[in-house]
Amino acid sequence: MNEMEQVQELERKVWGMDPVLPTHQTLTAVKNGGIIIGAFDGEKLVGFSYGFSGFQNGKSYLCSHMLGIDEAYRSQGIGEMLKRSQCKVAIEKGYSLIKWTYDPLETRNAFLNLTKLNGICNTYIENCYGEMNDNLNQGLPSDRFEVHWYVKSPHVVEKHVPNIQSILPLNTIAFNEKGQPVCITEQENELTGQAYSITVPKDFQGLKAVSEDLALDWRLKTRRLFQKLFHAGYAAVQLEKHDTNGKYIFIKKDTLELGGE
Repeated sequence: MNEMEQVQELERKVWGMDPVLPTHQTLTAVKNGGIIIGAFDGEKLVGFSYGFSGFQNGKSYLCSHMLGIDEAYRSQGIGEMLKRSQCKVAIEKGYSLIKWTYDPLETRNAFLNLTKLNGICNTYIENCYGEMNDNLNQGLPSDRFEVHWYVKSPHVVEKHVPNIQSILPLNTIAFNEKGQPVCITEQENELTGQAYSITVPKDFQGLKAVSEDLALDWRLKTRRLFQKLFHAGYAAVQLEKHDTNGKYIFIKKDTLELGGE
């Protein structure tokens, strides 16, 4: 219970709001198919992941609800270690699929979820959590990608990705007179290519801090592009990191080796 209380304290530090996970709920969830993993520096909790059991269309999966890292310990690979530990325990418990959501304009999360872990996304949820007032989410619609991590599939275990010959961009970035990134959408045609890309700002929180209007413009323009690709059967499989941006790569979902889902 002491460790569960440390999770609450870390929640306050990461999101700047009162904890949403009562200790009696997390403890009960873990006893009934859920998983909570902690990262410690000595006896100090510096990161955690929390997931509970989900069930849909006759199949169970792990719903990975929260992952938080103490700001002083970020960019050290702790998030990846937490996810891989979660994966190991999930397989031991009998899960083959883990789901979670993240803001598609947060490139740090995208790089971990898609590029490092080989999760995929073909589901876009508009304003998933309604209006949120924490430090990271306030002021914009809480749109989310829903990541599907097929932890036993060749796509994840063997990192099988189809050979991509050409990638067609659906948008580009220009910079205004203040040096802020602006989303420029390409002329839209029927989606028949092997692969497509969508470029997003590298530091979305920094952009939002200086121009909430421009951040909202990015939200709405990329929302439409993401939804168009998903509706056409494409899935996000990777995020490339560049100096000033991140670039999502999309290919047809039915070309991925997902183990029969």
